[in-house]
Amino acid sequence: MSELPERQEHHSLSMMYGTYADILFVLFPFLIIGMQRLWEGRLYETLLRPDLSIAAAILAGLAIGKFVLGLVTNRDLGRYKERIVFFIALTLFVVLGPAIILILSILGSADVPGFVTFVQPTLLIIAISLYSTAVSISNILTRSDREESLADLQDISVRPDPREPDMPRPAPLDLPRRRGNDSTV
Repeated sequence: MSELPERQEHHSLSMMYGTYADILFVLFPFLIIGMQRLWEGRLYETLLRPDLSIAAAILAGLAIGKFVLGLVTNRDLGRYKERIVFFIALTLFVVLGPAIILILSILGSADVPGFVTFVQPTLLIIAISLYSTAVSISNILTRSDREESLADLQDISVRPDPREPDMPRPAPLDLPRRRGNDSTV
C-alpha cells in the first residue's frame, strides 16, 4: 500500500516533465527565430509578427487533443464530461480563435496595431496554461482507471492455485502467415 502513493507521485512528476518537454519542443523554433531577430537588433519585431500566435494556436490544438483524449479514455465520466467540453470550448474561444484571427490579420496588414504586442504573449501564456491543464486532466482520468484496476487486483488476496502468477499474463500475439513465394512458410 505504501508503494502506491510513491508510484503515483513518480508518475505525476514524470507527466509534468513530459508536459513541459512538449511545451519546450513546440516553442523551440520560435526561440530560434527570436534569437535571430535579437542578433539583428529587431527583437521588438517578434511581437509584431504572428510567431507567438502560431505557437499559441499549436499549443491550443494540442490541448484540445488532450481534452478529447480525456473524454474518450473513460466512458464512465458522467459529471466530468460537461467540464471537459467546457475546457474544449474555452480553448477554442479564448486561444485558438483569437490566435488564428491575429495570424490572418497580421499577415494581411502592413500596419500592425500596438495592442498586438500585449495580446500575443498573453495568448501564449493562456495556451501553455490550458495545455498543462489538459495534460493534468487526461492524466487524472487515465490514472483513476489504472487505480481502480490495481485496487481490484489488490482485493484478491487468496488465489485458488498458489502456482498461478500474481498478474494475468497477456495473450500471445497471433500473427498471420504470409502466403506466396516465401520458401520459409
